[in-house]
Amino acid sequence: MNSRHTGYLFCGLAMIGVGSTVVVSREIAAGLAPFSATALRFAIAFPLFVAIMRLRGVRWPRLGLRDAMLVVAQAGAGSVGYTVLLISGMRLASAADAGVIAGTLPAVSALVAVIALGERMNAALAGAVALATVGVLVCTVPLSALSAAGASWMASGSARAAGSLAGNALVFAAVVCEALFILINRKLRATVTPLQLSALMSGIGFCVAIVPALFEAPWRAAFDAPAVMGVVYYALVPTVAGFMLWYAGSARVTGGEASVTTALVPVSSLVFAALLLHETIRPAQLAGMACVLGAILLATIRRARKCRTAPSDTPLHAASREVHD
Repeated sequence: MNSRHTGYLFCGLAMIGVGSTVVVSREIAAGLAPFSATALRFAIAFPLFVAIMRLRGVRWPRLGLRDAMLVVAQAGAGSVGYTVLLISGMRLASAADAGVIAGTLPAVSALVAVIALGERMNAALAGAVALATVGVLVCTVPLSALSAAGASWMASGSARAAGSLAGNALVFAAVVCEALFILINRKLRATVTPLQLSALMSGIGFCVAIVPALFEAPWRAAFDAPAVMGVVYYALVPTVAGFMLWYAGSARVTGGEASVTTALVPVSSLVFAALLLHETIRPAQLAGMACVLGAILLATIRRARKCRTAPSDTPLHAASREVHD
């Protein structure tokens, strides 16, 4: 296997790990409060990142006050905000719907950059945003609500639909937090390597999450082994191992080529939801996934064009995603 194929493999495995977080978050949400689970995740990941830094001889970055404040904001949005909102949303949303919504990150992050940084809205980006929007709507807006607009829902159906919509909204809010992480990262003046940033996000993320976690009084809750094991998996596989796989892979391919593998996030989420949670995959979810995959393709085309003139700064989750994702 040549270096390029190895790069695709590593990046693909990292994105499959990201896709699995949607399913794992369902298990976590059933047994742990969101801030407690988030604090535990980073309590596990942080010392591992510190150990990796020492093994590689990487020092902590020197940050000015402005950059330090931006890094704290990154941790609050991309690390704590993303995890808390995703776990909270998974109490109400289906894993299949959440996986499709999570796959919209490349389009959402590009749109946030247009709004906040004044980047140009070209045809590829407009198409990506439109397709991502359609994909989310197809999955999340009940057909009954469309066909019976203006009529009241039946009591039980209304409660389920309202809960599902609320869960999907929380998952989408998590995606927006991840997009803000990417935006803030572009504003840093100091040079911070991916490993340094991952360690900082884990350490600061723990400090941010631990205070509200204390108000959840996790010591009073019954010990839930599957939920705790889910947090351990989240910390070790998508966070630490995902970081190592992504950056090992992205070092062997271009930024645009690495971005293509983000398409595995919604696909793997749907597969895991069907195999592990035994969810029934609806035609609407498949249609939504197709729209999101089209959005990722268009966003990737846009990014590939930018990469011809600028170095890649694609983060892992993420895709969006990280590391922290």
